[in-house]
Order: sequence, then structure tokens, then C-alpha cells
Amino acid sequence: MNLAGMIDHTLLRADATRTEIDKLIEEAKKYVFASVCVNPTWVKTAAEQLAGTDVKVCTVIGFPLGASTPAVKAYEVQDAIANGAGEVDMVINIGALKSGNLALVEQDIKAVVDAAAGKALVKVIIETCLLTDEEKVTACELSVKAGADFVKTSTGFSTSGATPADVALMRKTVGPDIGVKASGGVRSLEDMQQMIEAGATRIGASSGVKIMEGGQSNAAY
Repeated sequence: MNLAGMIDHTLLRADATRTEIDKLIEEAKKYVFASVCVNPTWVKTAAEQLAGTDVKVCTVIGFPLGASTPAVKAYEVQDAIANGAGEVDMVINIGALKSGNLALVEQDIKAVVDAAAGKALVKVIIETCLLTDEEKVTACELSVKAGADFVKTSTGFSTSGATPADVALMRKTVGPDIGVKASGGVRSLEDMQQMIEAGATRIGASSGVKIMEGGQSNAAY
């Protein structure tokens, strides 16, 4: 199993510097991670440095709260793609889901899927730590219905991150053909293996290098 090829090497801190972003990109080149996942302001920088490599550029949409409108999220996707992103991780409208406004949640996801169509993979962050199991299932079902490529556990910026139980529930809900990304708190090779056993096909982590070296990181994401 190509573990490096399952990792989105991530740096989403608000205070991340250019030096730190450059280091992230060099690490991604060295280990050939699936992607670097950076905030939209760094997409062009990452795309320029990763040109000609197998490492994709991933960015986040409506991050981390998910509370912007579908039109704004769609524009963010268009801008990210124009700057070189090949994957986008969007946060659902969590408040709409918890209010029972499922039409808005689906519309929100669909706006991003349509904006990315044929140009970028879409991963839908459902922020599991804020949802009941029933809401997690509903969010996954709406993501599949809207045409998303992946469902994803967490932003890494809320009350907690991924758990094997959540990953297993998400996998059971979406079936075998949709990706499941575990993110938030995956800090070691053991953590990653537990997520893969539960059904994850992609891992979001700032600890990619530590994972590949078999070590443990104290990073939050």
C-alpha cells in the first residue's frame, strides 16, 4: 500500500508563513504525497512549485465554518482552479443541516460540485464532531446525491477531529465508490492505519513526514 499517496500534506494555520509553505511543498515532493492542502492564498505558489510533479494542489472552500453562501463557495472554487488547484475541500452549511434545511445543504454542495466539474475533485467536510450520527448519515447522503467525489470528517479547527467510528459510519453510508477522507488528529502511522482499516481512502494531516518516518506528532490537524 502506498501510504504517501494517500496523504494530503496539510498546512491551514492562519499564521502560516511563506517559509513554512515552501517547506511543506518540498516535503510533499520528497515523499510524493497525494497533495498539499493549503489555504486559497497559497494555491498559486503551490501550483507553480509543484508543476511537473505528481503532487496535486488541494485547497479549502468556505473554511472553516461553512457558513458562506453557495454563490460565494462556487466563486472560491473557480478562483482556486484558475490559480492551479486540482482538489477542493468544502465545508458544508452545518447550521442549515442542524436546522433541517436539507435543500440548502444540497444546493450548497451542488454549487461547488458544478463549479469544479471536470476540473477538480470535490471533498465535502461534514464536521463530524458537531453532528449526531443521524446528521452524519444525512450529510453523507446529500454529498453523494450532489455528486461529490469524497466525504471528509473534519476541518481540524473545531472541537475534535476524525475517529475510526465516524470513518466507518461514513464508509457504510456512501458505499464503496466514494472516497472517505479522515482528517483532524491523525498524527501517527498507527492513527493512519486505524483510519484506513475503518474505510478511509485519503488522510489529511500536517504530520505526513512524521507518519512516513513512523513517528508521532503533536500537531493539532
